[in-house]
Amino acid sequence: MSTGFSKVLGMPLTGDLRDAPCSHYSFLQAERLYLREVRPDDANETYYRWMNDPVVTRFLESRFAPHSRESLRDYIEGRNNNHDSVFLAIVLKAGDRHIGNLKLEPIHWVHRSADLGILLGERDCWGKGYATDAILLVTDYAFRVLNLRKLTAGSYAENTGSIKAFQKAGWIVEGSRKAQLYSGGSYSDQILLAAFNQR
Repeated sequence: MSTGFSKVLGMPLTGDLRDAPCSHYSFLQAERLYLREVRPDDANETYYRWMNDPVVTRFLESRFAPHSRESLRDYIEGRNNNHDSVFLAIVLKAGDRHIGNLKLEPIHWVHRSADLGILLGERDCWGKGYATDAILLVTDYAFRVLNLRKLTAGSYAENTGSIKAFQKAGWIVEGSRKAQLYSGGSYSDQILLAAFNQR
């Protein structure tokens, strides 16, 4: 279990958050996948491949810097030791396959809001609804457990797959920022998405 979860939840993960059939402890579960903490040993060849694949990182700000296994490990440890961050691995139950990550960061405890970012690193998993499943899980967790009021996310306008994944998870398009982001030699609109706690 990562230090970050203890800090966010105020206590360690306990039995009801574990999934016995999986080879690792899970944090949140859906039918096809589960979410768990991202661990330093996840800074492996798979994660390294994602972060250095220009197709996977096309719409990520991280594409502007090179990545090594050591820098990825440092990044994971930094997120896990941050009170204002929840960093989760997206893992398929079939084969216990780590296919991506998502994070709530920064969490604004006073305003009860947070930004959500997601990376689906395995290209063969695109378009199968896994991102929507993961967004649904972490949105429910943010509202039900962390008692947040609002979640936000931003997307390049061309990243229609990501926008649709959020919308299928019940998020709304809140607005846009014109020519906000640099992409492929020109400037792209940023689509602003949001979800509100209705509890």
